[in-house]
Amino acid sequence: MGAFLDKPKMEKHNAQGQGNGLRYGLSSMQGWRVEMEDAHTAVIGLPSGLETWSFFAVYDGHAGSQVAKYCCEHLLDHITNNQDFKGSAGAPSVENVKNGIRTGFLEIDEHMRVMSEKKHGADRSGSTAVGVLISPQHTYFINCGDSRGLLCRNRKVHFFTQDHKPSNPLEKERIQNAGGSVMIQRVNGSLAVSRALGDFDYKCVHGKGPTEQLVSPEPEVHDIERSEEDDQFIILACDGIWDVMGNEELCDFVRSRLEVTDDLEKVCNEVVDTCLYKGSRDNMSVILICFPNAPKVSPEAVKKEAELDKYLECRVEEIIKKQGEGVPDLVHVMRTLASENIPSLPPGGELASKRNVIEAVYNRLNPYKNDDTDSTSTDDMW
Repeated sequence: MGAFLDKPKMEKHNAQGQGNGLRYGLSSMQGWRVEMEDAHTAVIGLPSGLETWSFFAVYDGHAGSQVAKYCCEHLLDHITNNQDFKGSAGAPSVENVKNGIRTGFLEIDEHMRVMSEKKHGADRSGSTAVGVLISPQHTYFINCGDSRGLLCRNRKVHFFTQDHKPSNPLEKERIQNAGGSVMIQRVNGSLAVSRALGDFDYKCVHGKGPTEQLVSPEPEVHDIERSEEDDQFIILACDGIWDVMGNEELCDFVRSRLEVTDDLEKVCNEVVDTCLYKGSRDNMSVILICFPNAPKVSPEAVKKEAELDKYLECRVEEIIKKQGEGVPDLVHVMRTLASENIPSLPPGGELASKRNVIEAVYNRLNPYKNDDTDSTSTDDMW
């Protein structure tokens, strides 16, 4: 397939920040894809009297990056500047916020359509969007497409957004009512999401409103009252992450990482690398937002992690020595380790999350290896 590179691009874009009692880190990586089409937004302290509010979002572009890029720069303005959001005087009510978010999505979609038509329909791209708007009292989860957000509360997955897939009964019904069909779990056999911004080729059915088209720009919005005691962290990620990790797996993995480091960028990088090694072929973006009661670094967990790394280093040395003549390739080393019952591997990440440690020892013991035998390919790894 022409959509993939010969080997993955593992350079990462990172950022982190804090304010309003929150800390966040993010990581995005192109991976195996020919282009990087993801984008993201992270804003602590919003204008117009909403200094105690924050907004985070991940946009997963497809068929180009234009829509994702435009949304990351302008969606928040469309949400907070419309009259539905502002409501009457004072802070917006829960209903104001939810209506304003919906209006903001429909407005920006229409705005991009007009821009695209002025360029004679040159832009065929679209984008999912998953985000959170966090006020002092509420967390508003916003989802349009198959990127996903989850809230970890009291060490468990408390809430997660539902992916908008064409095969979902209500989505399928809307698609069929608009004269379309769902084949191979795709809209008209082509698009794998049933809600998205952009994708104007799927929004041309005459006599149907914007939310009744083959692909709808309407987000689902859920308001959750904040719990100061129990809220721990939020994860927002594109489907490149969720393709290879389930909700509980990712929640457990992030929690285990927060017990060994307070560097949120590092945690996000570990998530992205682990998903690559678990076989994700997509662009990957993840934002981690920590509340004051997020897991703290534990000396016991740090010690356990160091012991695990040491154990893996020794095992790699043993496997290489046991081979005798010639050095086994990295795939052989990983397969051997995968067949063993190794205690204390990070939950959710398992051996894939330790691939960097294993590879570092392997490279140190085998400095003259042929680069072609490496590499980051996960094909046939397990």
